[in-house]
Amino acid sequence: MTRRLLIAVALGVLPAMFVAQAADDAWLSWPLERAQAVGKSAYVQGRVGGWFDTRILKTESAYNYKLAATWLHPSAIRATARVRQLTTGMSESETRAAVAEAEEVGAGQTIVMVEVDPREGSGVIPLEWSAFLQAIGPGDKRGAPSRGVLASELRDVPALQGVLRRNYDYDRFWLKFPLKQATGEPVLPRDATHAELVVRIAGKEGRVRWPMPELPGQ
Repeated sequence: MTRRLLIAVALGVLPAMFVAQAADDAWLSWPLERAQAVGKSAYVQGRVGGWFDTRILKTESAYNYKLAATWLHPSAIRATARVRQLTTGMSESETRAAVAEAEEVGAGQTIVMVEVDPREGSGVIPLEWSAFLQAIGPGDKRGAPSRGVLASELRDVPALQGVLRRNYDYDRFWLKFPLKQATGEPVLPRDATHAELVVRIAGKEGRVRWPMPELPGQ
């Protein structure tokens, strides 16, 4: 403990910087159950296309696609790192470094891991598929969408893997979504109640959404 902090403790007064630091570091004391719960809350499932979609005469595309997505926002990144720490014996410094690495590669953006499993058909996901992230505000009002960019290099970043065991029936993709519009306006403004992911594949569309997460320090 530094001399400055010892004096503050003796006086019964903690400077704001130390209070903020303690709040920011609270995730490092999460028990395994809480870290897993935070990580699992970032995972949602859905479907691209309708339940009764059929191929008709085409066999090169699927009826529809199972969809899963993990929003790797700051709390989900910390939860992933904390679970790895508790299950693999990582040191605190290694755990911090894992979070720093994940946030550095996603600076100014937010990352979503998208998992897709074609239902019958060729089993191949068309290369032309796309994904968009948008805010849902009061009254279910949708904001302007941010288009995702594939970032395959993120598959090797430990804190961007999520907390769930991988289901190998699904193909995995990591996408970066800019957090600002071309106008400078935020994609996810403060009054947003949810974030919605829209995935389009071969003329079919699917949507999943998350409540806005609690951020570290809140």
